[in-house]
Amino acid sequence: MTSLSLTRKPGAAARPESLTEQAYNRLEEMIVTLALPPGAILAEQALSAELGIGRTPIREALQRLAREGLVLVLPRKAIIVTETDPRRQLLVLEVRRELERLLARAGAERASDAERRRFAAIADGMEAAATANDDIAFMRLDRDLNALLAAAAHNEYAARAMRSLNGHSRRFWYLHYKEAADLPRCARLHADEARAVAKGNPARAMAASDKLMNYVESFTRGTVNVRAKTRSTAG
Repeated sequence: MTSLSLTRKPGAAARPESLTEQAYNRLEEMIVTLALPPGAILAEQALSAELGIGRTPIREALQRLAREGLVLVLPRKAIIVTETDPRRQLLVLEVRRELERLLARAGAERASDAERRRFAAIADGMEAAATANDDIAFMRLDRDLNALLAAAAHNEYAARAMRSLNGHSRRFWYLHYKEAADLPRCARLHADEARAVAKGNPARAMAASDKLMNYVESFTRGTVNVRAKTRSTAG
């Protein structure tokens, strides 16, 4: 698998992550991969000790996660990892589909040469994750791809809106993919989108984005149906 550093922002290879970025990336991954499950109560001091990062970067990372809806901050009471709901996830996808298409097209048109090389590297990494059926590698590459799409599109408004949706989609996928998803197929669909952007083909990038979103929506609806059948059987 192509090595993709998690200590720098895609498209800006020389700039190291700040402590707040490190804290955010580690906490986001822990929430998305359910190491911090829905309903978990968090404490700044405990997280600081566990991650070896000071309380101020931890606090700033939690504030960002709260803005994205992954944690709920109750002042002077608690910080709680939010719940997830398949039906609400369909609403997330309704918005994400349009934004993903826009970012894919704009990225294909506007990405720098360095960003195009990063898209190609992510595509190779996704293919390797698909072959190995490696869910953690896939999740990290997915985060890299999301960040790179936002950067390469050079549209701060679309990027800001997309950031509020990505964590919800990633966590929902990880929570349910073993029930109704095909990780290798999903990884390859991401690779197709990344490769189309890398090659500067807007039409192909939009088509790849649509194909990916069709699959993700089908997976989400499948999860809703599985849960409905489970409840019906239990009743």
